[in-house]
Amino acid sequence: MTYQVLVEPRAMRDLWAAAQWIEAQAKSPAKALQWVRSVRAKTETLKANPLRCSIDPDSNTYGEEVRMLLYGKRHGKYRILFAVRGDVVPILTVCHTAQQNLSEGSGEANDDDEATPLH
Repeated sequence: MTYQVLVEPRAMRDLWAAAQWIEAQAKSPAKALQWVRSVRAKTETLKANPLRCSIDPDSNTYGEEVRMLLYGKRHGKYRILFAVRGDVVPILTVCHTAQQNLSEGSGEANDDDEATPLH
């Protein structure tokens, strides 16, 4: 089975906010763009088997089973949180492992904006 990976609006905002931080730290737009491309490539792997990823420790606070895919190394490690809804895998958020979890974050996980397909 091949899953469809969709990036929720919150996850897209989180991804670009992290990229802006990386750009400011590295003083390199190219490095930030490469980081975004690498994260997107990592999420592409969810098309084949999203259930391989572990359930997020705070999954019960989300109202559904939320899994996490880790990206990065050491101090640059990020959690890509997603759900599996039938054959659709919505990416809910992308956050640094040192950040608060989704349930404690800045508002609701669901936005009125539409999710975008992963390209």
